[in-house]
Amino acid sequence: MDPVYSKGFRPLSISTVVAIAAAFVLIFFYAPNDADQGFVQKIFYVHVPMAIVALGGMVAGGLMAIKHLRTGDRSWDMRSYVAIHLSIILGAGVLITGAIWAKASWGHWWVWDEPVLVSFLVVFLLYCVYYPLRFSIEDPERQARYSSVFAIAAGAFVPLNFTAVRLAQAYTHPRVLSETGGSMPGEMRLTFLVSLVAVALLAVTLWKLELSSKNASEKLKRLRRRLEETPLSEPGAPTARPPAVPARPSGVD
Repeated sequence: MDPVYSKGFRPLSISTVVAIAAAFVLIFFYAPNDADQGFVQKIFYVHVPMAIVALGGMVAGGLMAIKHLRTGDRSWDMRSYVAIHLSIILGAGVLITGAIWAKASWGHWWVWDEPVLVSFLVVFLLYCVYYPLRFSIEDPERQARYSSVFAIAAGAFVPLNFTAVRLAQAYTHPRVLSETGGSMPGEMRLTFLVSLVAVALLAVTLWKLELSSKNASEKLKRLRRRLEETPLSEPGAPTARPPAVPARPSGVD
């Protein structure tokens, strides 16, 4: 593992495992069932933290893209790409768990007039465009530059979209968190915060792990190219000998 990305990886991975274990214990054995939704409400402790971390990762990808355009360092482009890549995976998990929650609460897998669901779907589909945009460009420099521009524009859209949804007057979505979060009981609040920390640690751990993997793969590609460019002598081919040095006549100083 690359020393830059592996720094602090072991304590981070251990903290991630402990946080996930603690979150599962709190979800199933500590947090009470919701008075209205019952046991199915516990999916909230997975659904909402994944949504928060996914949106945060998208914004972080945009900030890393700004760093890339300012410095020209390709490593920042790779960091931005991995952050967005993981955010899209988490976003898919958000849509799946949201559909399950909606089916249990409303009796439908999807409700198109609910702005929370639809707005997240719009953001998710927007970031799905990132892949064809990035990999349709063969030149590495142009690929990194155009991807960074997209990441910045899309990252700026995320908080604007979130603000618009919060300002919308819609109350059909099953809300466990109020506008201030003050209506959540203490047991639920603690479980939610631990779950949020667990998902955030998991995302950072996977981010560092994928960066290390891609960095090692890039080094291997450079080594292979270097070996292909180095001419190798064929087996059995005569090797060039250095010219013989003529012997000096005896008696001559």
